[in-house]
Formats: sequence, structure tokens, C-alpha cells
Amino acid sequence: MHDKLDIARALREIALLLQLKGENPFKARAYDTGAQALEELTDDLGALVAEKKLTSVRGVGAALAGQIAELFQTGRSEQLEALRAELPPGVLELSQVPGMTLKRIKALHEALGIGSVEELKQACLTGKVRGVKGFGAKIEATLLEGIYRHETRDERVLLADALEVAEPLLAHVRGCEAAAQADLAGAIRRWEETVDRIDLVAAAEDPAAVTDCLARFPRVAAVDDRGASRCAVRFSGGLSGELLCVPPGDYAAALLHRTGAPAHVEALRALARGQGLSLDERGLLRGGERLPATTEEELYRHLGLPFIAPELREGEGEIEAAAARRAGERDDGLIEEADIQGMVHCHTVFSDGKNTIEEMALAAEVMGMKYLTITDHSPAAHYANGVGVDRLKRQWDEIARVQERVKVKLLRGTESDILESGALDYPDAILERFDIIIASIHSRMKMDADQMTRRLVNAMRLPVFKIWGHALGRLIQRREPFACRVEEVLDAVAGSRAAIEVNGDPHRLDMEPRWIKEARKRGIRFVISTDAHSTGGLHNLRFGVGTARRGGLRRGEVLNALGPDAFQQAVRP
Repeated sequence: MHDKLDIARALREIALLLQLKGENPFKARAYDTGAQALEELTDDLGALVAEKKLTSVRGVGAALAGQIAELFQTGRSEQLEALRAELPPGVLELSQVPGMTLKRIKALHEALGIGSVEELKQACLTGKVRGVKGFGAKIEATLLEGIYRHETRDERVLLADALEVAEPLLAHVRGCEAAAQADLAGAIRRWEETVDRIDLVAAAEDPAAVTDCLARFPRVAAVDDRGASRCAVRFSGGLSGELLCVPPGDYAAALLHRTGAPAHVEALRALARGQGLSLDERGLLRGGERLPATTEEELYRHLGLPFIAPELREGEGEIEAAAARRAGERDDGLIEEADIQGMVHCHTVFSDGKNTIEEMALAAEVMGMKYLTITDHSPAAHYANGVGVDRLKRQWDEIARVQERVKVKLLRGTESDILESGALDYPDAILERFDIIIASIHSRMKMDADQMTRRLVNAMRLPVFKIWGHALGRLIQRREPFACRVEEVLDAVAGSRAAIEVNGDPHRLDMEPRWIKEARKRGIRFVISTDAHSTGGLHNLRFGVGTARRGGLRRGEVLNALGPDAFQQAVRP
């Protein structure tokens, strides 16, 4: 088992099974920490195993290093196999059902012997679950709803997980001698939050040589289908992929077709027909003669349009918006990663982060950032070691000490909890002393829409400047956004001293592009954040930027595209 992600999955399974057994939670957490360390690892895992240097990785102790080495060298873990034998099959699947907490899984297993989703479904349908102590009819109904959602979910993976495969795959295909060009396409190139397959387009005179190259990629588990110009594969882990290889002259049109959502491509075809042209995967034709185009930009220009960024190609009005710009004007003003001058929303060891203030600062410097906000959790987030008033002075003193040793400007901030009333969980006198305030909801997320709307409106109307953090509280594929009247809250933001975060955590990507578009209509300003809990988490920036671009955000609408002084002035409480 040489793939670090496969080993990380095995460690997470051990962690979950240990929790189900009721083992020491710190022991289980160590496996989760080790899994995250592997996922973020940039060094060569094989070399670390061979040189017995796994313990040099932060979060990996001697015992965990032994487990990782065993998995790497043998593909097996005696501990994992023993844990699987102790618990009924299906327990891991049960944990994927919305509403099935570890406590509930254990209780239902002990009371009813439930060990699979099907057994849980039958127990709910026959009314057995409500008879178990601590459950009842309401929870039984909630679990049935969760089972339905579990059974009807589509097999998609997070964008970040797909990129773990897609980017090395792209490098592999580009390294093929026969490939003149190659690019990712489809949902990945549009930066959609979840992906059902990896699409690539390549250009070559000898397509068979390129599809052979694809089939030799180490993570390809099976070749499902293969033709003269295409190859469909499955990767270890279950994700599928497809490569289309075309002659170099067809490359731009093939990439255009394979990137855009069907609605975007159909709208382009309709536009072409209206101009006496026809558009297909081979190119743009007039009377059977292909118009010269070696880039997507040239194809758009032939249609009288400026270039449309891949992130916008959803068929949601982007063609009409592009037509309003001058044809050939490529710069649409969309925010780019290079525009970001400061890292916003970063946690350290003062709350639930894994790195010190200095380690975070130095990592931000390496990435070329000019400022970094230290926004650890606040007192109400006791589960995350929130920083109470009594610890603030120590944190601020540490920020001052580190500032003397680093070039990046450090801003002292907080991720302050929005309480049930809409108040923040620091006194006003303390809030006014921060450089920046992220205001977020971490509790009581099941309030009804009226209650949640009132809570958020009250928070946004507070006199201090605040940034609405991970706005709707979703965790992609794990937790739905909480109920509220979003437009009403956006109106409150627009009329207050407030901005909105585009959270780059790949599990959040919140707020969503559709609400970013609504906020832009109101002139609301944004920050693009990382929600980093480690130095590796700073690289979440690109996911925040991708989500912001899908929402149409321009450079001038993003506060952390400003320099340090202008940013600090803009967000001052």
C-alpha cells in the first residue's frame, strides 16, 4: 500500500473503530492526526519509511510510525484487521448516514444488533428504533430521512480529493512524449465543489501512445473502455476518469466542449447557428470549412465573444454577460490567486490549530503573503480550546514577539462565536481591541429559519466591523446549510459594517457561488480565507479563489487583495 491517501484512509478507519469501541479518545485522535499529516505530506513517503524518519513528520509518533510503515510495506494492518473482526460489518457505512452519530451506532448495535444500513432501515420501518432508550419516534424519523439521503446520494468526491489524483495524472500525461498538449477539463476545470470523474483532453498525432501512457499511471486500477481516441479508467479509491485524445488542430474545440457544462456548450452552439456557423468537438465550421482556432480564446472571438473563464461556464447567463464586454477583451477582472496579498482566518496552537504563530507566519511568508490574521477560536468554542479573555494577553504578547522576527505583518484577531441572540462572545471592550473579527456560527445550527435569520441579522447589525465566517455552516456531503432567509441576511450585511468570507476549506467552500452572486448585487465586500488549522491548510487559498471566481468575484470586491495597511483599515472593528 504505497499511496499515502490509501494509508490515510486506513488510519481514519482505525480511528473510527477505536471510537466505536469506546477506547481512549486521545488514542483515536492520534490516528486522525496521523491521517491528516499524511494527506498534507509533501516529502517522499517511501524515503521516510526506508530511512525510518516517519517520526520527523509533525503528528506522527513512534507507535503511529510503526503502523504507517506496516501498511506501506505489507498493505495490511494487524490492528485494523483485529478491529474489523470485533465489530459487525457495515459499521463504517452506518457512520455515513446523516444523523447516525457514533453514540447512536453503538447504542443500536448493543440494543438491536444493527450492523448495516439495511438493518437500520428495517428497524426504523418496523418501529424498533423508537423503543431503544434515548431514541423515540422523532429520532427514528430523522434516521429514516438520513437513510434516504444516503441511498440517493451520487458518487461524487470532494474537489480537493479529486485533485490529489488529477494533478499527478495530468503531469503524467503531459510527460508522455507523444502528447503535444494536455489539460484537465469538465467539473474539475470549472472548480465545482464535488466531482464524479476526472476529464482530460490531450492533443497527439498518435492517440494510442497517449492512452497507453494513461493506462500506465500508477493509480489506475482498471481500464474500463478504450477506443481509438479515448480511454476510460478507474483509479484506486473508486473515482473514474476519461481521456479524449484528438489531433492538434481539434484540441481547442475539444477542450471547450469537454470543459463547459452542457447548458453552456448548447448556448454556444445556438449562438453559432444564429451566425450561420456550426460548432462541434472538432471546431467551428462555416459552410463545411473549419475556421482557424488553436485556442479557446480564438473560438470565442469567432463567435463575437471575449474569453469566458472555465469557472463561469455553467449556462447561467455568463454568455450574455460576456457579450456586454468588448469582444477580444480577455481580462474579465475575476480575482486570481496572485491578487491575494494576505492570509485571512488562520488558527494556531492557541486554539485548535496544529502550528505555532511563528510557524504559520513563516509559511505565509514563503507563499509571498504580506500579512496574516491570527484568528483563533473564542471562549464559547470550548471544544476547540477557545481563547478566553484571560489568555488573550499571552496570545497578543506572543504575536508581538513573533512580529519582531518575521517580515509578514501579523494582525491579532478572533473567530468569535455568534451566540443564539446574535451577540458575539467577547465583551465590546475586548472586541474593539482586535485588528479583525471573523463572526461565525458553531452551535445550535438546527434553529428554524425565523430564529436563525433573526440571529444572523442581529449579528450583522452589531456596530463593530465583522466578517461573516463560513456563512451557512455547511460541510459538503456531510452537513446541509442551516435554514435561514439568506437574502434578508444579505440585506443586513449590505447595510452594516460587515463583509462576507469565501471559506477555502475544501469541506466548506462557503459561501456558495449562487449566494456570492446575490451578495455582489448588493455591493457587499468579501475576503477569501483559508480557515487554515495548519501550515498545510494555508494552501486552501486556491479553493477559496476558485469558489470566488465561480461566483464572479472581481479583484476590487475582495478586501484581502488590498495591501496590509489598506486591509487593516478596511476591517478595523
